[in-house]
Amino acid sequence: MSTEFDKPSLLQRIVPMFLGFDWVLLLLIALLSGLGLLAMYSAGYDHGTRFIDHGRNMLLAAAILFVVAQVPPQKIMFAAVPLYVLGIALLIAVLVFGITKKGAQRWVNVGVVIQPSELLKIAMPLMLAWWFQRREGATRVSDFVVAFGLLALPTALILKQPDLGTALLVLASGLAVIFFAGLSWKLVLPPVLLAAVGIVLLIWNGDALCMDGISWYFLHDYQRTRVCTLLDPMRDPLGKGFHIIQGMIAIGSGGIWGKGFMAGTQTHLEFIPERTTDFIFAAFSEEFGLVGNLVLITGFVLLVWRALAIALQATTLFGRLMAAAVAVIFFTYAFVNMGMVSGILPVVGLPLPFLSYGGTAMVTLGLALGILMSIARAQHLARRTAQHLARRTAQRSV
Repeated sequence: MSTEFDKPSLLQRIVPMFLGFDWVLLLLIALLSGLGLLAMYSAGYDHGTRFIDHGRNMLLAAAILFVVAQVPPQKIMFAAVPLYVLGIALLIAVLVFGITKKGAQRWVNVGVVIQPSELLKIAMPLMLAWWFQRREGATRVSDFVVAFGLLALPTALILKQPDLGTALLVLASGLAVIFFAGLSWKLVLPPVLLAAVGIVLLIWNGDALCMDGISWYFLHDYQRTRVCTLLDPMRDPLGKGFHIIQGMIAIGSGGIWGKGFMAGTQTHLEFIPERTTDFIFAAFSEEFGLVGNLVLITGFVLLVWRALAIALQATTLFGRLMAAAVAVIFFTYAFVNMGMVSGILPVVGLPLPFLSYGGTAMVTLGLALGILMSIARAQHLARRTAQHLARRTAQRSV
C-alpha cells in the first residue's frame, strides 16, 4: 500500500530536470551574463529602468533555456516547419501593413507589437536542419537548390524592410547549415574569392564611389552612406561618422586596464550614442580596457567552441547542423557588433549577446541556447543508455 513516504520529494523531482546539462556551457553563459550585467549597470543605471529590465530579460531567457532543454531534439525538429511558415507569414504581414519606425518597416501588431525577423534567426536554421535530416545519406544537388530557395525567401523579405543586420544573421546561420550538410568547397570558394576581390576594389576606389551624386543601385542610400562613412569617418564627423569616431575614441581611451567601473567619461558624458544597445561594447572597452575585452572575447570564443564540440558529438544530423548553426549565430553576433563599434565593419545594428539591451534579442538567444542544451542532454542520455546496456550485457555473459 502506497503512503506519503513513497512519493518523491521536491528535490528528487527537480534533480532529473538538470540531468545531462552541459555544465561547461552553463559556466560560460554565467560568465558572459555577469559581464553583461556589469556593463549594463554602468551604461544604463541612469537610463531609466534599463538595468532592471536587462536583468528581467536575462531571467526570462534563462527560463526559456531551461524549458527548451527539457524537450528532446526530435520533438524540437517537429516545430521547424510551423515556425518557418509562421515567420514567413508574419514577414509578409510586415510588408503589407507593418509598423514603420525610424524609416524602417520591421514591426507588426498582432495584439502586441513584434519584430518577426527575430523569429527567423532560429526558424531558418531549424527549417534547413529539418530538411537535410529528412535526406540524410541521400543528399542530391536538387536538395541544396531547394535549401538555397528556403533561405533566399526570408532573407529577401527582411532586406525589403530594410534590415541588413538581421538579414546577414539569418543568411549566415542558413549558410552554415547548408555548408555543414555537405556543400562542396568547389561551390564555396568562388563566391568567397569574389567577395574578397569586391572588398579590395571598394577600398581602392572608395573616394570615387563615395562622391556626391554617385548612386549604388544594389544598396539603399543609407546603406551606401554607412559603407562610405566606414571608409572615411571624417567625411561627416558630426553627422554620420559620429558613431564610429566616438566608439573608437572610447575603445582607445580605455587603454590596457580601462578607466574603471562606472568611470568612463565618454559613456557617462553621453558621447557614445546607443550606449546601452548597439554600442555597449565601446562603453565596456572604455571602463575595462584591453584586459576586459580579452576576457569578453575569450568568453565568446569558448562559447562558440563549446557549441561546435556539442555539434561534433551530436547523435543525429539534425543535432549536428543545429548546434553548428547556433555556434555561427553567436560568432556572427559578436564579430559583427565588435567590428562595427571598432570601425572595421559598417554599422548594421546587431546587438552584442548578453551585453546589449533588448528583450526580443535576449529571448531569441535563450531559445538558441535551450536548443543547444537539449542537443547536449540527448548526447549525455544516449551515452548513459549505452553504458547501461553494456553493463547488463556483461552481467548476462557472466
